[in-house]
Order: sequence, then structure tokens, then C-alpha cells
Amino acid sequence: MSSRQLIVRIKGGLGNQLYGYAAARRLAFVNNMELVIDDITGFSRDYQFKREYTLDCFNILARKATAQERLEPFERARRAVRKKIQNLKKFENRNYLEQEFDDFDSRILNLQLNKDVYLDGLWQSEYYFKDIENLIREDLIITPPVDDKNLSTAKQIEIKKSVAIHIRWFDQDSASSDINVQLNYYQMALNEMENLLDKPYYFIFSDNPKKAKELIELPIGRFEFITHNKMAENAIWDFWLMSQCENFIISNSTFSWWAAWLSSNNEKYVIYPILKKDMKNKWNWGYEGQMPKKWKALIL
Repeated sequence: MSSRQLIVRIKGGLGNQLYGYAAARRLAFVNNMELVIDDITGFSRDYQFKREYTLDCFNILARKATAQERLEPFERARRAVRKKIQNLKKFENRNYLEQEFDDFDSRILNLQLNKDVYLDGLWQSEYYFKDIENLIREDLIITPPVDDKNLSTAKQIEIKKSVAIHIRWFDQDSASSDINVQLNYYQMALNEMENLLDKPYYFIFSDNPKKAKELIELPIGRFEFITHNKMAENAIWDFWLMSQCENFIISNSTFSWWAAWLSSNNEKYVIYPILKKDMKNKWNWGYEGQMPKKWKALIL
């Protein structure tokens, strides 16, 4: 085992946790370093969403960081001091690497690390790990559920020309909120998918199925709302079911980005929303490197 460690600070929801892990896995692999996961500090002050580390259901073998490796005690103050000192150095000489902007940062690909390093950020691009894609896919295998409902749904997904639609409501109170994607996107995307495929079958996943049912006009007899995984701890099974689908209409959500990316269908169609450049909105996607080139953007 390598004597050098790359300690990654995991944070955010499931999708962002997967981005952080994948970027760190690649950086550790190419530098022959031990990958260590800080599964605590990125969640300790998440008072609003109360998110927790959720990657234990994947085939990830990296060990968890000790308290000392998490910079405890007083990790917040110690982390702040370390970042301030390290940011005075050139990027390639730092031992605390924090993401500096949303666009893909190619500098990270060529780093030659000869000491222990902390990695802190979201790193939302497949370019951070594309060259070890097979390893990432092996790491992110989920042990399937054992209950009849999820297994029977998975069987239906397997035998049908499946399209997963993910409708995410970041703001449950206002459909027109600037953190929700424009509502016309889903109907536009469905119409586009109807042109691409011959009579596909739609599996709809949403954190508010009632609102979702009012949102789009679905073809009679060719859709199903997946509503049985109700508890937050069962969201992973919705994620697993989505990843079994062949094609995707994703929302402005890293949850459905990853479900689409992990699909084994090499010929999949993936449709995603993006705003015109002159439109300002909190949810807007489309920074450099965020979307795989084969995926199709619908500009709103």
C-alpha cells in the first residue's frame, strides 16, 4: 500500500458525492496513492438539508478517514488556515486542493503528487475521471434490492424500450422558482424522445409525483410513475432503477446525471436542459465539461 494518501472530503447529495469520489479515485490511481474518504466533515454543518454520506451501498473499497486525517479537533479552523496558506502557492504545489471554479479544471489531470493531499470540491465533469471509466463503473456497482416490487419493476425496465424521466422539484412551493427547471422542458424533451425512438415506455421518477402527473402529457399505455420507494433511505433504489433504463430525460439534478451516466446502454439517448447564455437562473447548467458530448441539450 502506498505511504502517500489522498484524502477526499465528500459532501452534498448523492450525485455530488459521486462526483467527488470519482475525481479523487482517478487522482489517487494515477499517482499510486491510497484513497481515504472523509465521510464526516462535509456533512457536519449541513443544517438545512441534513444530508449524510450515502456511498456505502456502492462497491467502494477505500477506507474512511480517522479523526486526525479529518483535521480534528477544531477541523473547521484548521482547514481554513491550511487553505489560506496553500492558496498562496501554485496549484501544482498545494497539499490542499480546493475547487476554484465550476468549469472543468484540466490542471488536475496532470498533477504529480509526492505528498499527502486533501481534495475538496464537487468536480462536476466526467473529464476528471473519464480515462479510468471502467474502474469507476466497477466501483459504483450497487448490490440490487431484494424486495419483489423493485425487482419486478427492474424486470419491466429490462423488457421494454425504457426511458427514465426524472422530474426534480428543488423548490416544492413554487413551480416557477428559479431553482426549478422551466416546466415546458419536460414536454419538449418527451416530444423529442418520441421522435428519436419508436414507441418507448416511460418510467417517471419524482420527489413530487402528484405535481409531476400534472406536468406532461404522456402517451396512453406507455408510462408508469415509480412511487413505491417513499422513504429517503430508499432513494438509492430509485437511483438503481433509473440506471437500469436505456434512455433518459434528466432534470437539472446530479442524481439523474449519474443514473444516466451509469446506464450500460452504449447507444443511449440522454436529453438535458440548458438555458440560453443571456438568461440568468440559479439552476443553469452548461459550464465547460459538464455534459458528455453525446448527450443532447434542449435550450430553453
